Amino acid sequence: MMFLSLQHRDPMLKKRDDFEDMLEERRNSSDLRYALRCYTPVLYKGLAPCKASMLKSMVLQSDQLHHVIGQVSRETGRAADDVQEEASAILEEMAHCLQLSTVRFFAFTLSKVFKTLFRSICVNEEGIQRLQQAIQEHPVVLLPSHRSYMDFLLMSYILYTYDIALPVIAAGMDFMGMKFVGEMLRMSGAFFIRRSFGGDKLYWSVFSEYVKTMLKNGFAPVEFFLEGTRSRTSKSLTPKLGLLNIVMDPYLKGEVYDINVVPVSISYERILEEALYAREMLGVPKPKESTSGLFKARKVLSEDYGSIHVYFGQPVSVRSLAQGRVNRCQFNLVPRHIPRRPSEEIQSFVNDSAYRLVRAQEENMVLKPWVLLASLLLQNHHQDQTAGQKRGMVLEELTAQAVWLRDMFREYGAFLHWPDHVPPSEVVSSSLSLHRGLVRVCEGRVQLAVEQGFTVTPEEELLSQAVIVLSCASYRNQGLHVFLRPALLASAINAASSNLKQEVFNSFSFLRNMFSNEFILCPGATVQDFEEACYLLVKTGALQVTQQELLVTERGQRTVAFLTSMLDPFLQGYQVRETLYKMFSPCLVRLCFPGRLRYTEVLSSDLQKNSLAALLRLGAVQKIKA
Repeated sequence: MMFLSLQHRDPMLKKRDDFEDMLEERRNSSDLRYALRCYTPVLYKGLAPCKASMLKSMVLQSDQLHHVIGQVSRETGRAADDVQEEASAILEEMAHCLQLSTVRFFAFTLSKVFKTLFRSICVNEEGIQRLQQAIQEHPVVLLPSHRSYMDFLLMSYILYTYDIALPVIAAGMDFMGMKFVGEMLRMSGAFFIRRSFGGDKLYWSVFSEYVKTMLKNGFAPVEFFLEGTRSRTSKSLTPKLGLLNIVMDPYLKGEVYDINVVPVSISYERILEEALYAREMLGVPKPKESTSGLFKARKVLSEDYGSIHVYFGQPVSVRSLAQGRVNRCQFNLVPRHIPRRPSEEIQSFVNDSAYRLVRAQEENMVLKPWVLLASLLLQNHHQDQTAGQKRGMVLEELTAQAVWLRDMFREYGAFLHWPDHVPPSEVVSSSLSLHRGLVRVCEGRVQLAVEQGFTVTPEEELLSQAVIVLSCASYRNQGLHVFLRPALLASAINAASSNLKQEVFNSFSFLRNMFSNEFILCPGATVQDFEEACYLLVKTGALQVTQQELLVTERGQRTVAFLTSMLDPFLQGYQVRETLYKMFSPCLVRLCFPGRLRYTEVLSSDLQKNSLAALLRLGAVQKIKA
């Protein structure tokens, strides 16, 4: 096999914008004056804002919807007027009803809440300026990462602050059912959609026409979460393609000259839902969204959640993405208003674009010191369990290892928020204090806050400890994208039967394929990822590459050991799933007691789901209908 040269674009050379704390001004001026200030956003090509009633009328009068109404009428034998009424009812339930008075209410309320919860909300102003320019030139789609319920409130709050047109936001029906709050969200720009449409042709037509009408006419930026749902693990999820297909359709059919897609990376120093997520992954049912539940959650206002960094990425032109990839002439063969299933070429293009956009989100995630500390403490915790050593790490040793890891993160091009003007010991102490619910310092040693002997049964004790471990793992996962490719290579070197480059590549290719449900790995980029991993390990002195072999250097032993340990919980999870795919989580719990399972993370339902999907895809198991 011919391998590419190791000349690879150095991630450290990537220029990123500076941040400004937008809460600083809020702390020094009137929130009421801020909420009631003059709000005059610039719109696409200077258009006047479109009223919600006018937008609904445009959707209901569209040729595409009339075509589908006629089709449904013929297929079901119902009168066209009845189907038209159903379409109107669907739209009424779905549509946003943006009102500036409600936006001002949220601006005032959220100012109070955010100043209580967060030390700072840092935004890259250059990204804001790029977004302002992009909105004036072409229709805009905003694609924020999704780690918290806070995300869509935060996005609208930022855009209002910077006098940018507020987005219309795709939200799940769960929120619509919340008394008072659901309507407030609707009046601040949310439109509500079902989680799945099944074969409901009419619903899909109303929904797609609604989104495309907003986009084609540039009435407001359209915002949705490409991952489809919140990530409970802080890893990026495999992108969902339905909405991306819809927003790209106007360009592919030549209805607009271009569309700007803006990936947005939202990084939380401490996630509000950290314990909730861990319990959900252990099988505790997710609480239903309700207004009463919202008020019960008021106790979070007494907590410190650190800082948030929001990075607005470079606008991505759909036109440039499609250049040389898509032949738009195929859309001239069928009238535009007749829905058609996307061709394989279009599906492949949208899929590749989705992965590229999620990767752009990952690359601009700002990593805090706790990400490094959680990674080190988890590895130490698993080693202590296996070796029966004294629990935890000496504080000075943890600090020294964190500095070593900080330097490695930077060499790998991570976007790391580590204040260099502050002594490392203070950075570490501050981070440990912020996350004191997950970690404790006792007699100069730092350890995970896992309680022992305080519960009724061993199973309850294990699950209580698992909440802490999974919460810490979610912070470790925030940095996984930085090390993923080198970690796959390090694991491949350990797994390969020899140091031969081809043998190692084969192992790398297998691991990469196996983990493609678990991590964001762009389709068809195996060789490119292998070359990137080689480059980074060579650059940091961990690997030596000859004509035929890959050799770990003496200096690189520590690096390779760390990288393989990052992937070990996932490897064990997949091995367990292959053995126990017919069993349930209680079997995994029992296996943890005698030490047969080293990593508590195997109890995560997300890991189990991904591993089963991978085993099905690889043909290791198969579905059998009962």
